Amino acid sequence: MSSITNLDFFARRLSQRAALDEEDRAAVSALPFQHRYLNPSAYVVREGEPPRPHCSFVLSGLAFRHKLTVHGARQIVSIHLAGDLLDLQHLFLNIADHSVQALTELEVADTDRDALREIALERPAVGQALWIDGLVDASIYREWVLNVGRRDARARIAHILCEIAVRMHAAGVIDAADFHLPMTQEQLGDATGMTSVHVNRTLKALAKDGLIDHSGRWIAIQDWNKIRREGDFNPLYLHLDQVAPHLPGPLSSMFP
Repeated sequence: MSSITNLDFFARRLSQRAALDEEDRAAVSALPFQHRYLNPSAYVVREGEPPRPHCSFVLSGLAFRHKLTVHGARQIVSIHLAGDLLDLQHLFLNIADHSVQALTELEVADTDRDALREIALERPAVGQALWIDGLVDASIYREWVLNVGRRDARARIAHILCEIAVRMHAAGVIDAADFHLPMTQEQLGDATGMTSVHVNRTLKALAKDGLIDHSGRWIAIQDWNKIRREGDFNPLYLHLDQVAPHLPGPLSSMFP
């Protein structure tokens, strides 16, 4: 999305969350910003650091949010793709309580933190849109806690594959039920509370049972209804009506 010269994409994204009028959209599009490109593993946010003078909005690529134990064990708590804000909490919080890293090559628009906070407070519709954005993130976090805490290994992997496929579709990254998953088995393990060996065995079992086709980091969902049942997946928590109402049809058109 290197051809973008302003924040129109960001304004359109917020308009999907709340009813912004022309002045609201113009104010968002006029925010000071700069493009930034990050290599895989580069940090966008570091735990324990004060906020940077900008908030980052993903234009292309994927990022992941994580926390570390005192012994260095990592828990990935969410994946982020095009259209997501990576550090919305820093509009009002003073210290980062977790880290965000680039999962792939990442293109972001860094918007001025103070300017974004100002229009969020002065323009109620913009503030509402950002509220909804944060609430959807919180809903996804709750689902990930349930996934790690109460589902078995097959369900955990099936669920995260379902979520990534649906969110990639909603973001316009894919238009079919197959996709490149740029996560190592170690990273999948850190997202699901499993070892990389257990992740590998589970992926092979799902493939053997005809739910997916798995080749390297390429995933093709072979039977959407079966993998959805296997993963106890209900997209309600993604609140797609307020995240991607522009989709041309129901998800069933992609996943019959």
